[in-house]
Amino acid sequence: MERTLFIIKPDGVKRGIIGQILSRIEQRGFHIEQMKMVEPNQDLIDLHYQALLDKPFYPAVRNFMLDGPIVVGVLAGEQAISGWRTMMGATRPEEALPGTIRGDFAQAAAPGQAIQNIVHGSDSPESAEREIRIWFGH
Repeated sequence: MERTLFIIKPDGVKRGIIGQILSRIEQRGFHIEQMKMVEPNQDLIDLHYQALLDKPFYPAVRNFMLDGPIVVGVLAGEQAISGWRTMMGATRPEEALPGTIRGDFAQAAAPGQAIQNIVHGSDSPESAEREIRIWFGH
């Protein structure tokens, strides 16, 4: 059984599609072990996106992630990391295929804004462990 972190970003929360995303997770057969809605602060977002801090686009990402509450959770199941990433779709909404969360729900961002792509998922077992520890303390 593999575990991964998922985040429903501020755009997903604001648009009221939390239930649709959670339904897809459950329909896929993944188990939601933990979940909470949080209003993250800058330190938490910076810790989560530590690898991006020196990127020129990072301030826009930080501002986007601080733009409202998010839903953060841990899902578990066989091949949870790769399965969730497939369900999410390509990072850039215009490249995400129909049937994926981003392909069905993400909208193009205005110039100079961060990509608003609805969800996040850990990209490796190491990232999943690190991100779960950041958000849930274990």
